[in-house]
Amino acid sequence: MAKDKKKDINQEEVNETTAPSEEVKEDTGKVKKRRRLFGRKKDDEQLEEVIQERRTEAKAVAKMVRVTPRKAKLVIDLVRGLDVSEALALLANVNKSATPIVVKTINSAVANAVNNFGLDEESLYISEIYASEGTRLKRYRPRARGSASGVTKRTSHITVVVKERA
Repeated sequence: MAKDKKKDINQEEVNETTAPSEEVKEDTGKVKKRRRLFGRKKDDEQLEEVIQERRTEAKAVAKMVRVTPRKAKLVIDLVRGLDVSEALALLANVNKSATPIVVKTINSAVANAVNNFGLDEESLYISEIYASEGTRLKRYRPRARGSASGVTKRTSHITVVVKERA
């Protein structure tokens, strides 16, 4: 009998000490939602810093694009650091196979900046742009005397980050 009372008292104490108030529950619910958005568990202050930092830049990634990274880098190097309007005007006159894909990715990054973060489209510039190698598609080409030789079809991931000029 005495043990049951101790269990009840201990259980009540534990519930009182561990159960947060309703305000805290609502607050932690919001924090958990933010943590899920950013994929990391951080303090509220660090989350606010991350949110503020992300509001100044927007990113777009085109993955598994069927153009070689070497060809994409030729186009990308032309527009790195330029204003978005200048970059798009320049790319309109470039006759390379990667140009349409790079233009599409830049437009996507600008749309992300304007719609998701409310940045001014006129003051955006390309802060980062790079092409990394994607998976290689391995194919075979028939050759003489019934043999075959390998053909590697390369893909790339094109990443564009735009920021607002201060």
